[in-house]
Amino acid sequence: MIIRILGEGQYSVTDADIAELNTLDDLLLKAADADDTAGFAEILHRLRDTVCQRGTVVPEDTLVVSDLVLPSAGTALTEVRAMLADDGLIPG
Repeated sequence: MIIRILGEGQYSVTDADIAELNTLDDLLLKAADADDTAGFAEILHRLRDTVCQRGTVVPEDTLVVSDLVLPSAGTALTEVRAMLADDGLIPG
């Protein structure tokens, strides 16, 4: 799966990493639903860090369609709400 982090680039993650990303995504959706701005920011940071640490950077000169897009660091909860589907940022 190819994940783009806005402003940072694309990462290829394995299917094995998707389960952990989905767990974090579920927590992110709960924080958003509860209007927990601090919790939301912390979980978004963990989600992005997990993609960066576990994923492999897709070279900038390689054109690949992203399977999903994560917001950049510091994106406000109100902005991310527009990106959230009923099942979060990462399709279940």
